[in-house]
Amino acid sequence: MNVKRFLKTIAVIVSVLTSHYGRGFEGLDDADEQFAQPKPNSKFEFPRDYGAHPDYRIEWWYLTANLNDVDGHEYGLQWTLFRTALRPFDSTGWASPQIWFAHAAITTSDYHLSTERYARGGIGQAGVEYAPFNAWIDEWSMKGADLDSLTVNAGGPTFHYQMDLKAQGPLIFHGENGFSLKSPTGQASYYYSQPFYQIEGIIDLQDGPVEVSGEAWMDREWSSQLLSNDQTGWDWFSLSFDSGAKLMGFQLRNNSGEGFSAATWIEADGRSESFGPGQFFAEPELISQVTDREIPTQWHVKLPAKSVDIKVKALNPNAWMDVSIPYWEGPIQITGTHPGRGYLEMTGYE
Repeated sequence: MNVKRFLKTIAVIVSVLTSHYGRGFEGLDDADEQFAQPKPNSKFEFPRDYGAHPDYRIEWWYLTANLNDVDGHEYGLQWTLFRTALRPFDSTGWASPQIWFAHAAITTSDYHLSTERYARGGIGQAGVEYAPFNAWIDEWSMKGADLDSLTVNAGGPTFHYQMDLKAQGPLIFHGENGFSLKSPTGQASYYYSQPFYQIEGIIDLQDGPVEVSGEAWMDREWSSQLLSNDQTGWDWFSLSFDSGAKLMGFQLRNNSGEGFSAATWIEADGRSESFGPGQFFAEPELISQVTDREIPTQWHVKLPAKSVDIKVKALNPNAWMDVSIPYWEGPIQITGTHPGRGYLEMTGYE
């Protein structure tokens, strides 16, 4: 591939990704029979399923963390590696159809810092190996013997972090044993999480290094036809309660306002229970002006089956990911029947 054609290809890819992700992956409703499709009753195979699935169109390794320093100040941390495929096969060198991009962020009540990386697959610039586990893009990496013990680093012009993670519980499989429906018409993904990390390390900021520790949550998800064509974005909550229990819940917004929701309740000992459409509720209570957009930064969240009735509030309403594919992502504080803290991601707010 000559340089001119390569640059044109990258420009097209960035344009397409910006359209898709910035609008909640709207447009990924066109089923391409060349790509593999998630199916119910599939068996996960580890460590193989820690790694990449190049025959599916989209995939991510998504880490968020709620942290404190020795004085109790709160920090949020994000490390995310995304893969998207132009064609459903893999190959080496410039012939690889895999495109990689990554986001990293640090959030406090006073500021939100974010940065990004882009890479072409097949040339060693980015990728994921599963045994031992190593996910990388340029100098950023997440690696360890497996997902139970990891070291993570990333950075940009205004921050850098190096963190160590230890899992204190099992993997959690969402939906029907990891088959997670995303719409009434059958769009779905494979989706599991490790929500039981203890994390500690150092964040380097302009004022110097800060030692922090707390809890982290990783999501692993891959699909080829993620959403239906009338869905415009999503609101995704990962909630860690003071009791030790946890809750993952999401809702996918559509043009009619009806939406589609699902949730997973996770006990402190790792037992979990999935809840399908119409059982998880999230209603905005406060709208903030963020980079000329109207963003819900306080929510009323309910899961009646588990007597959850809580208020979720952004630690920093201005946690806008001002990257090539923009969205809102930041730490949240929880009050109500189940106090605690967590993370919120929102896409499709233009």
